[in-house]
Amino acid sequence: MDYSQGLPDHHDPTAGIGGAAPARSALTLRLWLASFGLVFCLGAGLLWLASDLPAWPGVVLLALAAVAAVDLVVVARRKARGEPG
Repeated sequence: MDYSQGLPDHHDPTAGIGGAAPARSALTLRLWLASFGLVFCLGAGLLWLASDLPAWPGVVLLALAAVAAVDLVVVARRKARGEPG
């Protein structure tokens, strides 16, 4: 499917009520933030695990890196679909 205009009101069920404009998702900002989160959490997690400190914070950072990677894939698919943002 081609979404040349995106999916209007996709994330805002109350759009149009009281004259409000439909909400737009900031996909490009989300893409940049997920990229930063992936790089930072992956690097910090690996550095933490290489040190003599307790391992659980490093594991948490690596889990957050995995969440950022999944978010990158979701946002990239939505942008490839043609959603604005």
